[in-house]
Amino acid sequence: MPFAIIPFLLLIVPIVEIGAFIAIGGEIGIAATLLMILVTAIIGTILLRYQGFQLITRIRSELDSGKMPAKALGDGAMILIAGILLLTPGFVTDAIGFSLFIPFVRSAIWSFLASRISVVVPGGATFRNNHYEEPFHDGDQGPVIDLDEEEYHTGESDPDSPWNRNQTED
Repeated sequence: MPFAIIPFLLLIVPIVEIGAFIAIGGEIGIAATLLMILVTAIIGTILLRYQGFQLITRIRSELDSGKMPAKALGDGAMILIAGILLLTPGFVTDAIGFSLFIPFVRSAIWSFLASRISVVVPGGATFRNNHYEEPFHDGDQGPVIDLDEEEYHTGESDPDSPWNRNQTED
């Protein structure tokens, strides 16, 4: 998601929420509307706690078996976002938050995101599409030559250096 859309969302979400408050409050009354907001926040807190503990258990078991818990971490991020949305007063944010607690919805979002994400870990390995890709090595790279600062210069080349061989000689 481009960062240019964030200011637009910060403007449009409250406007949509206010419209939903007016429409729902006009139909069921202000007391019932406020009660619904409170109840969704409580339910969201309970769901966040329950699914959060399940998620921690799943991450631990994947780490113990030597697997990268990428999907579990993605689920954790979505559950965290769901909890924040459910604690935010509003019906639209509650609907989005509750939908993020549904495993099928999280799996669909993860599939969409995982196909577009590539994580490079130190050492050159890449994590893409739920599996590791080892770094590419093109055969033997030869010996590593470590130069000190005084050994490196950009002046005249040494005519006896093997790197200055005339390309026609062989």
